Amino acid sequence: MRIAVFGAAGRTGSRVVAEALSRGHQVTAVVRDPARLHELPAAAGARAGDAGNIEHVVELSAGQDVVISATRPAPGREDELVATARALLAGLARTGGRLLVVGGAATLTVPGAGGTTVLDEMDSLPAADRAIAVACAAQLEICRAETGVSWAYLSPPAMLKPGVRTGGYRLGTDELLVDAEGNSTISMEDLAVVLLDEAERPKHHRTRFTAAY
Repeated sequence: MRIAVFGAAGRTGSRVVAEALSRGHQVTAVVRDPARLHELPAAAGARAGDAGNIEHVVELSAGQDVVISATRPAPGREDELVATARALLAGLARTGGRLLVVGGAATLTVPGAGGTTVLDEMDSLPAADRAIAVACAAQLEICRAETGVSWAYLSPPAMLKPGVRTGGYRLGTDELLVDAEGNSTISMEDLAVVLLDEAERPKHHRTRFTAAY
């Protein structure tokens, strides 16, 4: 497949690029800052481009089977997630590719809490943490309003951090996945596995899904 990854030098995006390359896909790795082009694997097609710029999205998604967005704004710029979602969807409406978005867990419901979401329980957290959660919730709503582009939105579990690739995970829909000990976690490496499995064998169409151990 031909796969473009926006946010390709980030913590999640770099693992998505590595996973896609390991499966033999042709990868276009996109970063916003040209100074980071050297961080990208030699096997990927390194390009500079802004996922929030519709014309950049059109140029970089043309001919791609799948576009994966793994962008993450700097603190204080959380609203960029909303602008980026709009630009990606508008661009892909012109090129016809499929969009997979690495989103947030904020809108997942908490098991056994009567419909309470993760965001509902974040009032006591620092403002910066709540700001990114609110932006992710808005990002999801923009995707849900799109009916012309083929998209899927992946909400990670409560804990997403660097780790090892096991290849194992469970899938869910709108509820936070927890294990028998109450943990909700997955490694960034296995989140990349989830994304590439979805790219290769689509199961989710214009909907949100989640994954965890």
